[in-house]
Amino acid sequence: MSKGRMPVLFAGHGSPDMTLGENRYTEKWRELGQLIGKAEAIVVVSAHWMTGGETLLTASPHPGTIYDFGGFPDELYRIRYNSPGHPALVEKIIEKLEGFNIKGDSERGYDHGSWTILRHMYPDADVPVIQLSLDLRQDGAWHFELGHKLRWLREEGVLLMGSGNIVHNLRMLTFPEMTAADWAVSFDEEVKNLILDGEYEKLKDYQALGEKAMQSITTAEHYLPLLYTLGLSDDKDRITFPIEGISFGTVSMRTVLFS
Repeated sequence: MSKGRMPVLFAGHGSPDMTLGENRYTEKWRELGQLIGKAEAIVVVSAHWMTGGETLLTASPHPGTIYDFGGFPDELYRIRYNSPGHPALVEKIIEKLEGFNIKGDSERGYDHGSWTILRHMYPDADVPVIQLSLDLRQDGAWHFELGHKLRWLREEGVLLMGSGNIVHNLRMLTFPEMTAADWAVSFDEEVKNLILDGEYEKLKDYQALGEKAMQSITTAEHYLPLLYTLGLSDDKDRITFPIEGISFGTVSMRTVLFS
């Protein structure tokens, strides 16, 4: 892909231990890194950094690796993703987004919504990474608009990535991993079709999408990163779905690439 205008990626990240070993997801994440190519920097909106009343950006020059989960194999806790931060870009973003109450956070590291995927896309950890938090006091339209305001970064060689899951209902998980609840499949396909049809107003007002939406989006944080990527996209983009399918019955692994 062109080193000028960068694509936008929404990635379904699923269970943290999916990053271990060789599987259908790690294979696709590596392919995505090769397809997209090396960016000047990466900005990630992860479901696992939630704030209230403000939006924060990782501002450390060397953010650490966060293990924001429990009960997984010891191997997972030994992984380090040492990609540098980019304080200068953080300051530029804050300057351009005056009015959105955005601040830098020099203590925050990379949570598993970022590093579990990026360690396969960019295993050398040589691309600067910034995470942006989710202000859960804001509605879907606000998050979409903030994504839209970040669109200029695409022209500066920055890869923008949302990391979450369109369907994310941990109370109703089933086994084995490749099972899929009918309602989860149905809502995942509905969102896919709304994206392809450009029905972004309906996707912003996801609470109005009915019972399957409420089953799928039990809390907003895994869905909201999708709205950032929709706001970042435009009519020039070709929309593809490099990864599709439901994991453990009720978690969508759908990945959307706008390029």
